[in-house]
Amino acid sequence: MLSFIASLFPTSFLPGWLILDANPLISLLQGLVGSCGIAVLCSLMRVHLFLEDESCRDEKESSNHSRSTHLRRSKSGLSGRIHFFIVTLLLAVVGSRVASLVVLEFCLRAVSGWVTAGPDSRKFVQQLLVQGQFSLGCALSCSLHFLHEGASQRWLSLLLAAALSWFLAQQATRLLHHVTALYKLHSSQHYCGVCIGLLASGGRLLPTLCRTTIITFSVAVVAAVSIINQHFLSASEALKFWTPLTICYTLLVVYMQEEQHRLPSSQAVLNTVVVRLGGLMVLMLTVGRWADVIHILICFLGEASCLIPTMDLLDAALYQDEEDYTDYAKKDHRQRPREKEKEHK
Repeated sequence: MLSFIASLFPTSFLPGWLILDANPLISLLQGLVGSCGIAVLCSLMRVHLFLEDESCRDEKESSNHSRSTHLRRSKSGLSGRIHFFIVTLLLAVVGSRVASLVVLEFCLRAVSGWVTAGPDSRKFVQQLLVQGQFSLGCALSCSLHFLHEGASQRWLSLLLAAALSWFLAQQATRLLHHVTALYKLHSSQHYCGVCIGLLASGGRLLPTLCRTTIITFSVAVVAAVSIINQHFLSASEALKFWTPLTICYTLLVVYMQEEQHRLPSSQAVLNTVVVRLGGLMVLMLTVGRWADVIHILICFLGEASCLIPTMDLLDAALYQDEEDYTDYAKKDHRQRPREKEKEHK
């Protein structure tokens, strides 16, 4: 049945860069799984930041208004569905080869940033999760491409995976709407089990999300290396590709780390997207194919469609880090006169 459906879409007259890596239905299902993963990540990040906001309100009521302006409500209704459909379509069109390159670049950037910032930097972790939305979708897409490659009932397995992903995305969205609307009332009156559970163990949400993301990208790295090596007939061809790719990625990572320290958060993120995808495009013009260049252009649209609606998450993470630093500076300033008095006595 699937072969009959595929035969209805003639591709003999299309150029090579317009033909998908797999059947259109399979590519669409892989993109749907990746888009659902992005939706789950954004919903849980908003829940985490909302809980942090509420805990900050309880401690310091004077900063309620300034802190809440950094978070907006998530998209719902027709606009949210259109955004979800656009991300799904972009992930379906992007080839597995370019998706693998995006995954490898993000993993290298994440490891280098983690070494630079340190494992205790909450600001870096939150910003990295928000910046890696489209990379997460590419990771899920290329992992499914690798795991189901050559399967006789590939479309059925992907259909089950898409149904499970859709269910998880809907549950995460419902959790976000429930928390933003009723968390303050339910947690104060101990009325709802979900809100009471978040009140007791809401601080574990971000570490759990980080561990899940690490596992996802670990599988995706293995899949990405295998997918890229399939396009080479010999070790010399692979070496000609991997050598400039490694050098290019290393230089881009060093440059992006300096840019993030020098520029504001939102501007640095946009500059980072342009620089790393632009460098990847130049590399593909040298050692890649025209199809890879077109897919990288599609990645520009994918990154923009994921980052622009979630700039408030980056600003909230940045504001939280600045607020914590201000509180620490005030406490340190208050303790210094006391220490001097003790030393004088």
